[in-house]
This record gives sequence, C-alpha cells and structure tokens, in this order.
Amino acid sequence: MLVWLLFSSILALGHCDDSPNLLISNESKTDSIGNDFQSLIDNITLLLKKVKKPYEGSFQMIPRSEWGAGASSCNTQLRTPVPYLIIHHILGHECHEKGTCQQVVKGLQELHIKTNGWCDVAYNFLIGDDGNVYEGVGWAIQGTHTVGYNDKSLGFAFVGSVAGSSPSAAALAAAENLTSFAVFRDYLSSNYIQPLFVQSESCLASQKSTVAKKECPDIIPRSSWGARETYCAKLLEPAKYVIIIHTAGHGCNVTEECKITVQNIQSFHMDKMDFCDISYNFLVGEDGRVYEGVGWDTEGSHTYGYNDIGLGIAFIGLFTGTPPNAAALKVAQDLIQCAVDKGYLIPDYLLVGHSDVVNTLSPGQALYDKIKTWPHFKH
Repeated sequence: MLVWLLFSSILALGHCDDSPNLLISNESKTDSIGNDFQSLIDNITLLLKKVKKPYEGSFQMIPRSEWGAGASSCNTQLRTPVPYLIIHHILGHECHEKGTCQQVVKGLQELHIKTNGWCDVAYNFLIGDDGNVYEGVGWAIQGTHTVGYNDKSLGFAFVGSVAGSSPSAAALAAAENLTSFAVFRDYLSSNYIQPLFVQSESCLASQKSTVAKKECPDIIPRSSWGARETYCAKLLEPAKYVIIIHTAGHGCNVTEECKITVQNIQSFHMDKMDFCDISYNFLVGEDGRVYEGVGWDTEGSHTYGYNDIGLGIAFIGLFTGTPPNAAALKVAQDLIQCAVDKGYLIPDYLLVGHSDVVNTLSPGQALYDKIKTWPHFKH
C-alpha cells in the first residue's frame, strides 16, 4: 500500500466511542484534543525532529523476563523497516519508578490477553515515566495496537504519567533514543511518517458491536444481471475498510435498468480498462437493491492499494450535487452491517470515501456529506 496514500487519508480520525483507532497527526490540532494530550503531541513532535540524526544516545531496556511477562502466542512476523511510528498515551496507570512500572506493564499484558483476547500486550515497546523502556512484543513481531496499521508500524506506548500531564522528561528522552535506535538498526524507515498518535488505552478496549443483527438485504446475484464468467484473485481474510464510490454516468431507479447498467459497467471495466471483472464488490441502485459485483470473497479493482483489504461499494450514478435517495442509502448501510455480521468485514472497520484515498471526485460531494454521518466514517 502506498505510504503517501495512507498518510494523506487517515490522519485525524474520529472518537474512541466510534472506533478503536483514534489517530491524530502531529500536524493536526483540534479543539477536541485535551490540553495535556496536545502538550504530549507538541513535546514529541519537537523531540522526534532530532531522531533522524545518527544514533548516539542510550536507553535502558527492561526485557520481558525482568518485568514478569506471561507467555505470548503472537507469531506474525513484522517486515522491517516499517514506514509508520504510532505513539500511544495510556492514561490512568501512574508509575514513576521501576517496580511500579513493571506492575503496570504486566497488568496491561493481562488485560490485553485475558479481557481483549489478544496474543500478548498490544505494543512493541512501552515507555515508563521512570525513563525505562519495557519490551513488549519487540522488534520482530506485529503488535495489536492499531487496527489497519499493525503490519506496517511500530507501536510505542507511554505509560505512567500523571493524569493531565505529558510524560516526564526522562520518558521523552527514552522515546527519542528508542526511535533513533529503531532507525539506526533499520527497524523503522529513515523516511518514516512523523508519528501518528492514539490518545488513550480505552481506545484499544475490545469493541463489542451494539448493533443488533438484522436480515441481510436481498442481493441481485451476478446470474440475474447477466455477468460474464471471470477469474479474479480471492480475498484471503475479512476486509478492514469500506470504500464508498459512485460509478458516475447515469443513475437508475428501475431494477431492469439497473441490471443493464451494471452489465455495461462490467463490459467497460473488462474491455476498456482491462480489469479481470467489474471493479466493485457491490453496487447500489436507487431502486433500493444491491447488485453483486465481484462479491464478498473476491478482490475488486476499485482502489489501488486497498483492493485486498477493502470492500468497494459503488452507488450507481453521479452524486456531486444530489445524494442518492433514501432507499439506496439505507440498503447500503444494511449491506455494511451484513458484512460485519457474516464475518466478511471486521467489526472495527473504517469507512472512507473514494476521494479520501484516491485523487478523484468520487463518491461526489453530496454522497460524501451523507456518509460522513455513518458509523465508522474516518476522513
């Protein structure tokens, strides 16, 4: 996935109530950020401007055996150097000396394994307010700190600072040296994206869906709209993103017209664009029906860099000035919930507009204004 693409599209996400990854760029200053957290961002931003010079410092690493780590079942390797550094600030776990910080880290591991059901403590490393660095899953293993980023980032967590304050000078110095060391040893790209921040441990709690399961909408199958037989790559795991698109061109509000439109879109994508099939996973008409594109388990061709991790849902028509009708909007939301219920989409998915991740007018401003109000939307 292109680094610039993600960086430009997933900064400044929503609230913890909506999603477990509240990411805020070091360039994003909003009124919703508390003064203490903004202070943390300012301090780390200034500090990390220095870490791309050659590593010259030192830090005290407390290994897992010393802080009493329990057994880990994590085994997914992290391909380094990674392009992202994600900084977490964990509130409500104050510690200022080694013994207390060791207990805090051990308690977090127990929470993450026993309550959240993860394979280990979520972070690659934790930085205590005592100025020590505590080994989490380490350099070589993927953490579980930030949905959508675990395979491409290092997750560092500050623990132990007084509520309402930034980490101590000793903790900030340890973070500087740890980051500089990561670059020096090629664990972190020397061109890494300046840190993304996650505000609170509560953002990482297991999120149980509060939306009651409902019947999935009727989906017009490929055979019904006359799809050509194709062979495309399969999606190997549940999607992490929903990408809302419009097809442009004419809309449709009569089912037979929509079928013809979908058939024409497939022909254009295959014959003119040289795609393996129609590019979308599903299409939505203003007749209030969902049309099967490549479906749940096949990789689309809708968004470069996201096709293997995202479901592309395309509204049939052009929606720059007028949004789709209520029937189309409702059936699309029902389809997304159906994807979660059936395991095709992770519960903590992110929903974005096509223009958030590609330089395009899609999905049109009128439709974009609608999806901004939907659950899990992230600009």
